[in-house]
Amino acid sequence: MSTRQIHIFISHSWSYSKHYDTLSDWIFNENWRFEEVSLDLRDFSVPKNDPIHNASNDTQLKEAIYNKISNSHVVVIPTGMYANYSKWIKKELEGSAYYKKPVLAVNPWAQERKSSVVQQKATKLVSWNKKSVINEIWNLYK
Repeated sequence: MSTRQIHIFISHSWSYSKHYDTLSDWIFNENWRFEEVSLDLRDFSVPKNDPIHNASNDTQLKEAIYNKISNSHVVVIPTGMYANYSKWIKKELEGSAYYKKPVLAVNPWAQERKSSVVQQKATKLVSWNKKSVINEIWNLYK
């Protein structure tokens, strides 16, 4: 049996951190495996409870976020409508494209309206289901 370490950046708006909390719980608080491969999923996000402290302006913050994205294998972004209006989610999408990181868009449960910004940039879109999220993270990593 082998183990694969996968670095994941979950994008989110701190004003809507419930989506981040759910995705983080699904991804990082369970042991996942595919056949003979065990997944060691690592959080490279910037959660509200652990912000980037050493950035004194937007340029430094962007560089710090881009650094996290560049060291990630997959970027996960909820498709909440707030993403259309979030300058930082747009920058994270730009960083994902710049570093050629796959973007997994996740449609929050029962949400009819989805962010067009996220959908257009997504490599793959999945429903609000933890097994779908994990399966697609694995597929995008492979």
